[in-house]
Amino acid sequence: MKKIFAILLLATVCSFQACSLKEDTSSLSTPDNSFRNNAECQAIVNGCYIPLKSIYTYTYMIVTECQTDISRIYSGTLDCKLDISPALPRFGATVWTQGYQGVQRCNFAIQGIEQSQGISESQRNQLLCEAKALRAFYYYTLTCMFGNVPFYFDDVNTYEVMDRIATLPRMSAVETRKKCIEDLAGIAPKVAQTRTSDNAGARLGAAAAWMLIAKMAMWNATKDVDDAGRPVRAEFWYTTAVEALQHLETIYGDLSNYDYGENVCFRNKNTPESIMEIQHVYVQGGLAYTSNVAAICTPTCKKITNSEGTVVGATFDGVEIPELGYECTVWTAMRPNTYFSQGLQTKLGRDIRKNFNMAWEYNGQPFSDVNTTPWPGPKFWCPNMVTTQDGNNYKILRYADALLMLSECWFYLGDNDKALHYLNMTRNRAQIGDYVYRTQARLEDEIRSERARELYGEFQRKFDLVRWGIWLTAVQENSDYTAMREAALPCHEYYPIPDKEVTYSKNNLDNNEYKKYGL
Repeated sequence: MKKIFAILLLATVCSFQACSLKEDTSSLSTPDNSFRNNAECQAIVNGCYIPLKSIYTYTYMIVTECQTDISRIYSGTLDCKLDISPALPRFGATVWTQGYQGVQRCNFAIQGIEQSQGISESQRNQLLCEAKALRAFYYYTLTCMFGNVPFYFDDVNTYEVMDRIATLPRMSAVETRKKCIEDLAGIAPKVAQTRTSDNAGARLGAAAAWMLIAKMAMWNATKDVDDAGRPVRAEFWYTTAVEALQHLETIYGDLSNYDYGENVCFRNKNTPESIMEIQHVYVQGGLAYTSNVAAICTPTCKKITNSEGTVVGATFDGVEIPELGYECTVWTAMRPNTYFSQGLQTKLGRDIRKNFNMAWEYNGQPFSDVNTTPWPGPKFWCPNMVTTQDGNNYKILRYADALLMLSECWFYLGDNDKALHYLNMTRNRAQIGDYVYRTQARLEDEIRSERARELYGEFQRKFDLVRWGIWLTAVQENSDYTAMREAALPCHEYYPIPDKEVTYSKNNLDNNEYKKYGL
């Protein structure tokens, strides 16, 4: 971590010349000349989004969706078979580096905005809400990936501060989330209570802040435990989450107003139901801000050439898909596994989401290689993708997620009627009707299964399983990937902190859970 801070201290932070998140033209900035007016403050906040794009790649999809019970991938990317250790942290090294770069950028922005004399109070609050929501999101990501991590809100503006922070040990993830919750709760009520899609440039605001409060509170409900591992304040944390989620319900209203297909497809950008999306844009021959998730979510591509050897078309697992064009490059695809595609969301079921999450056919033409498991569906496809340049926006937080969180919270607070009320909102939109209550155990299982169906491929499944404390069992019982299933150990719930970061911290950081298993 010290190495990261040294680099960032010299560069300070990249600022943008315009307010659009799509523009990455940057120049060096210093605290003395960066916060003179609203445009300059907003430009600094723009820089806080940059690390997200390095995190949300195809490998992060493997980490969050394929190290689980609902998807698998036979890729050469070693994260998919849990070939990770402190010495070989794989994608954990990227998340660590980019996560703390994001924290550092946000801390710099927040301190400057708080001290700026050139903006109104309403502008200050809106900017602070955006930057604090981003900071909380980076800490949310870090705690989901690593568990207990170093925590700081300081601006790293001197070598003394840098040296102190670089040697911080792990702090309880419960306390980290608590501090972020308190921080967001202090700013979210002060800004416009609008949907993210209604904000200029789809910038984060109150909706994202309320959502992150709820996400972090629900983690704390299961991880704030005594020495025997028993939750000690679950009711408090679930109530905290409910209060935040009720603000979202006020902002977003009736879920039936949001068409499922229109709102979940990654190609449809900044849709009304979205609370947070990872922004990308692709302009052929121009600037490209893309990632590569669609490269592992598209059926096998075979190019068609004419007599002169010029590519004139393509088939995808034997089927022509005009919307995909013929210039894309695809990699080994992740697949919904048997547990998902033949159990939770079957080919013959009434659930309309199956036609977006999975692809057994296209336009009535069946694919060749789908005997038991389908391809990822059009929810993830990128029309007319060139090579692997996926210009879709990735759906990260949606209103349907918030409603399922409300269902879960009310279940654990002992109100089954309310739990069923919110559960049935997503089920009804998916045209599968109300859930009929049988037992508490089955209702709990249904809420968890409904999250899998509704949020498939949205970078959440592993984190849900870890939060519930069932990740290892779920993988061992339901994963189709033998190599991952056999490699899975309790320590793999979280990624290890890279060894070099432990060294930079003067060994104040540790990987004790991995040491238990000789890693």
